[in-house]
Amino acid sequence: MSKAVVKTTFEASRTLRPIYTGGSTALDATGRLLVTCVNEDALVVDLDSGDQLATLEGDGELITSLAITPSASHAILCTRSLSMRIYSLTPYDEACRTIETKLVRSLKPHTAPVVTTATDPTGTLLATGAADGSIKVWDIRGGYITHSFHGHGGVISALCFFQLPFPESDAKSPSKNIKSKRKPRDVPGDEDEEMMDLDPSTNSMGAFRLASGSEEGKVRVWDLNKRKSIASLDSHVSVVRSLSYSPAENALLSAGRDKTVIVWDMRTFKNRRIIPVLESAEAASFVAEGELCLVGGENGRLRVWDCNRGGEITAEQEAAAEFETVVAIHYSPGMSFAMTVHADQTLRLHSLEPLSDFKPGSTLDPLPVVRRISGNDDDIIDLAYVGPDRSLLALATNTESIRVVSVGSSEDRPSTLSQEYFGADVAHLDGHDDIIICIDVDWSGHWLATGAKDNTGRLWRLDPKTSSYTCFGVLTGHAESLGAISFPRDSPPRNNPAFNDPLNHPPPFVITGSQDRTVKRWNTAKLGPASHDQPHKPKALFTRKAHDKDINALDVSPSSELFASASQDRTVKIWSAEDGSVVGVLRGHKRGVWSARFSPKGTPILAAEARSSTNRGMILTASGDKTVKLWSLSDYSCLLTFEGHTNSVLKVLWLPPPDMSSKADDEEDEEAAATNATALQLRPLVASAAADGLVKVWSPYTGELETTLDNHTDRVWALASPNPSGSRDDVESSPSRSSYPYALASGSADSTVTFWTDTTSATYTAAVNANSARVEQDQQLQNYIVAGAYREAITLALQLNHPARLLSLFNTAIDAADDPNASDDRKQDRANSLTGNRSIDEVLQTLDPENLYTLLLRLRDWNTNARHSKTAQRILFALFRSYPASTFIDLASSNIMKRSTDGRATAAMKDILQALAAYTERHYRRIEELEDESYLVEWVLGEMDGGVGLSALGAPTQETINGISDDVAEHGKDLVMLGA
Repeated sequence: MSKAVVKTTFEASRTLRPIYTGGSTALDATGRLLVTCVNEDALVVDLDSGDQLATLEGDGELITSLAITPSASHAILCTRSLSMRIYSLTPYDEACRTIETKLVRSLKPHTAPVVTTATDPTGTLLATGAADGSIKVWDIRGGYITHSFHGHGGVISALCFFQLPFPESDAKSPSKNIKSKRKPRDVPGDEDEEMMDLDPSTNSMGAFRLASGSEEGKVRVWDLNKRKSIASLDSHVSVVRSLSYSPAENALLSAGRDKTVIVWDMRTFKNRRIIPVLESAEAASFVAEGELCLVGGENGRLRVWDCNRGGEITAEQEAAAEFETVVAIHYSPGMSFAMTVHADQTLRLHSLEPLSDFKPGSTLDPLPVVRRISGNDDDIIDLAYVGPDRSLLALATNTESIRVVSVGSSEDRPSTLSQEYFGADVAHLDGHDDIIICIDVDWSGHWLATGAKDNTGRLWRLDPKTSSYTCFGVLTGHAESLGAISFPRDSPPRNNPAFNDPLNHPPPFVITGSQDRTVKRWNTAKLGPASHDQPHKPKALFTRKAHDKDINALDVSPSSELFASASQDRTVKIWSAEDGSVVGVLRGHKRGVWSARFSPKGTPILAAEARSSTNRGMILTASGDKTVKLWSLSDYSCLLTFEGHTNSVLKVLWLPPPDMSSKADDEEDEEAAATNATALQLRPLVASAAADGLVKVWSPYTGELETTLDNHTDRVWALASPNPSGSRDDVESSPSRSSYPYALASGSADSTVTFWTDTTSATYTAAVNANSARVEQDQQLQNYIVAGAYREAITLALQLNHPARLLSLFNTAIDAADDPNASDDRKQDRANSLTGNRSIDEVLQTLDPENLYTLLLRLRDWNTNARHSKTAQRILFALFRSYPASTFIDLASSNIMKRSTDGRATAAMKDILQALAAYTERHYRRIEELEDESYLVEWVLGEMDGGVGLSALGAPTQETINGISDDVAEHGKDLVMLGA
């Protein structure tokens, strides 16, 4: 039995992708389905589970506005190309967690881009406001215009449908107010004005109205029944950014960039109150039945105001940075939260529960943020698994804060809404004043170190059990930005308090490297508890001038005796961690070195290193010269160079050997798998990430590439493993880390994080099982052949895709049927059979479409050879007599031909039949020529004198000639002529 080969394989299991890249957003009435812009497309997201339910394809241009109906039956996209695409959405399937979408209509709504859209509460009407100042109302299902309004002098910036309460006079007899206003067809401009009447279904709604705001500061109210403007509200002196209506108060709320929010009475069309919010208001919404309103703007904070008293009821909040400006607020009556959309492409869900106990005149704390969703992470610069069970991932995403997300379930964390799904934000570590460049995690997962462009490093204490994520220490002293930071990799001894209680025992030291070309060691083990407001500020134990250029990476050896620094000066230096002295320099890279990593504890030596008398371990380096090098720490020589990337290698990582704990059932394969597993368990792998967007996995013992992981479209900056040491022993030593969520995570400049699962064990098991099944089937096929069971043998040969054995079977069966010495029963059987063998006829007449297609492919190949043409023509004859022409037509239109049965490109049915016809005609001509030549031989022999005794001289006799003629005639019967 052939043995399966252990091949290292990884599979992209999950991916964190952007869900919002800026622009318009929309939320349905239930607050569950969110529609966002992702580049030129739109995405439907389930806020409860975080699932990306559907993608709404755009037309390649940026989306200027989008909307979703309150019932989530339709979604509308308007783009810069002046098109409007209407999608229908199926109801959300809880079981499958999917939504089916269908593009039902594509229109050109305006002659200028649509800036804002709004849907009515019933989900039947859509209003579009364009940059040319025009407004149109559409029937969503019908796709036609019901109203067209003009009157604004600038860009339409806000729209809001509302319906007056029934006691209003306009609502008492709504049916008489809806009249046909269609103009005669010869009236100019008819196509742009009221083209269709309001849908009759709206007749029972009372006074149905639309409010619009523009960049000139005006708010207009349009009566959809009377089809005209009934009020012009002039109080804003700048762009009106938001409109909201309260049925309980019968009031309209308008917010503008003139730093005011105005409450309008819809009975008198006069303002009830002008609220100076003292910030450029970008969004506002009534809440609590209209008594209160939510306001957000340039300060980046959600504020609550009393609409009757005109005062703010939330405590004063410090203004946020400019990139946190609130650009939209989504709220519908009945929702327990309000969602704010910020300019930095984050979404925040604010609990409205504090408003339920509000008493007029009282003050409340700012509404708590119950969830924060990062729409787009920008470049993923660095990442690390954190938490005791490595169920969290810390990301440095080109911002001043660290985002901590959930990547697996955990018993150590409280079950809250923000941690119930993959990729949910668990915490944000804020404290740095500039972009964070590097991060590192200790052996326990409770301590995180960060380095940033603000010239400082920070030490964070992470306690997922109590949801405590605090800054423990600030490392100040570098003159320029920190480019590298590193903890010791090894865990303390088991009887040490630091091992039993790592949360209250910081790592012994931290190494930092900076663009000021120095490295510093900071002792942190003896630091006591720190308050949230007053983190520790330790002093550096030593500072060393390390390199001539920027320091890109640091790493501490497993024994914590050495550390390495990699620099743009193309060298890597090995230092004593105790006193900061240089013990070795690695030279050989032709460009700057981006990453360095010591080999895990207990890593076997290479054959190339065996000549050294001591084994001090190895170190990996990655460089801008597109190579990865493996060095010996015994003599600082280069042992191996890995070449294969097409751009700068930015990160390297040691991976623990594949877990081969699951084996095949067969004893022999178990023994082989155990042998391979034993060898693999001693041999860690090497992963490298590069600017070519690829992650490659190498074997440091063979120097060969094991596999290439491709799921990114831009440079891969970061790699992270749940096991920071890269040793299998470290995995097995801690029960909390016995099963990691994913073996590897890669972060890229394309704003995605890919989680890779090590499928080596599953791949090997599948290969072993497939190999065993193949051997069993081969043996079964041989048994059928020996027993003469042609029906079972042919069926199995087709399934196994054994062309040679299949041809041998047909040749044997047909030759046996054509045997002139066969019994009378065999001859009778041949006379009543298409192929000469009833068993073969039965098989050919009961083929499924896939096997029929496979057989036609084989016949095409066999028919090209004159030696096999007899068999091919006999089988082809039987097929065309057994199946109607419709069978082959259906086969041509099926999807069977899209699946290759032997790994080769499949052929179309037309091509197969044409090939069969061409060679059949050639065989027919050959038989005709052979028959003509046999007559010539017969005539020549008849004309020769002294024919007696010719057989003794080797000349053919009359009996021989007759035999040739019979064979030719018999062969000719098997030919099948295929018409065009």
